[in-house]
Amino acid sequence: MPSQDERREQILELVRRHGFVSIEALAQDFAVTPQTIRRDINELCESAKLQRYHGGAGLPSSVENLAYSTRQVLCPEEKSRIAREVARHIPDHASLFINIGTTTEAVARALLDHAGLRVITNNLNVASIMSRNPEFEVIVAGGLVRSRDQGIVGEAAIDTIHQFKVDFGIMGISGVDADGSLLDFDYREVRVAQAIVGNSRQVFLAADHTKFGRSAMVRLGHLSQLDALITDAPPPAAIRKVLKEAGVALHLAKSGTGKRRAAE
Repeated sequence: MPSQDERREQILELVRRHGFVSIEALAQDFAVTPQTIRRDINELCESAKLQRYHGGAGLPSSVENLAYSTRQVLCPEEKSRIAREVARHIPDHASLFINIGTTTEAVARALLDHAGLRVITNNLNVASIMSRNPEFEVIVAGGLVRSRDQGIVGEAAIDTIHQFKVDFGIMGISGVDADGSLLDFDYREVRVAQAIVGNSRQVFLAADHTKFGRSAMVRLGHLSQLDALITDAPPPAAIRKVLKEAGVALHLAKSGTGKRRAAE
């Protein structure tokens, strides 16, 4: 009998293959109770990998992200650990791009004890967080402010990004496909993120485990364009293979990831 984690991965694979699975059929297939399957589905839905329907579950929408308020409370401990791990790799007096997302907002908080950072961001929440440190210089990209999450998108934001060449681009993402594709929901947001990738000497992707295998319809790029992936749990085998073949560093943020490195 498969373990709980193995069973949930197999449930995901069945949903990807068939589009919808019923609780009763899954209970029979895995020889467990319907209550056990409901718990599995609830957990997979909470991590945005499945969507509940009457009598079963299907794939979540690939055209619309979760509400910002929902993302704020999803995996907060994991995001904090990832943020602390990212901060360990950023030296004082570095220049940074930081894009839209609740994980990158956690990174902004984790960077507050650094010295002399220069930050360009299209995220008003990041700008608000980082402006608390009077030693930081924070530049906000121009453009259209999205009311739902305070992200800034559009041609003016892209133009701002193209005026800089920075040490580190720190990015979040909505989904990472098994083939290594980086996926998101808003084409305008993706175009700004692509500009960040193209104008950063090193690119760090900060993404928790719920992003692996998650669907979104807009392709941002590929894992091979990164220098490092920072996450909270080992990615699926297919993604680890892509990282290894591309020479992309994988950093796992363990519980208790602590103090930042000494000045690098």
